[in-house]
Amino acid sequence: MTSPSPDTPFPPLPSSRGDEFDGLGQNPDLDVDDSTGTERPVHLRWRFIGLVTLGGTIGTGLREGLALNFPAAPGSIPLTILLINVVGAFALGLLLESLVRRGPDAGRRRDLRLLIGTGVLGGFTTYSALAVDTATLLGDALPIAIAYGVGSVVLGAVASWAGITVGAALHRRSEAAS
Repeated sequence: MTSPSPDTPFPPLPSSRGDEFDGLGQNPDLDVDDSTGTERPVHLRWRFIGLVTLGGTIGTGLREGLALNFPAAPGSIPLTILLINVVGAFALGLLLESLVRRGPDAGRRRDLRLLIGTGVLGGFTTYSALAVDTATLLGDALPIAIAYGVGSVVLGAVASWAGITVGAALHRRSEAAS
């Protein structure tokens, strides 16, 4: 692939027709700028923006519903937000590992990653609530605030690693069965 010229913002389209093309001989992931004949990046394509927006709306609604129905008592660790972030980290690790083991980030795999990973799980998990809750706890009880902030990050990392491990194990099991 050659580099783009100074007056074209994106690299030229690939010339090979491998697995990334659908049955009609077209790549479903390409969105071509007619004025330059170059491919638009994923983040500039309305279809993918729509997938992320839809998923984010769903994930944010789920999180807000849980947070409103299971609020934390003042001065206590916000367990709902902690569980949301840990479950979301596990699910994201599982999803991404499962998708990457099935092939390149294209077609339906890309759609699922953007809709569920970036959208639903990105909207479901919340770093901002973790930060605000930690800051609020700092005024009430420093040790609890530190334990909550550090514990959330460590538990999230462990949950993500566990999701990746489960995704890899499921892939190995499905390969062994076939």
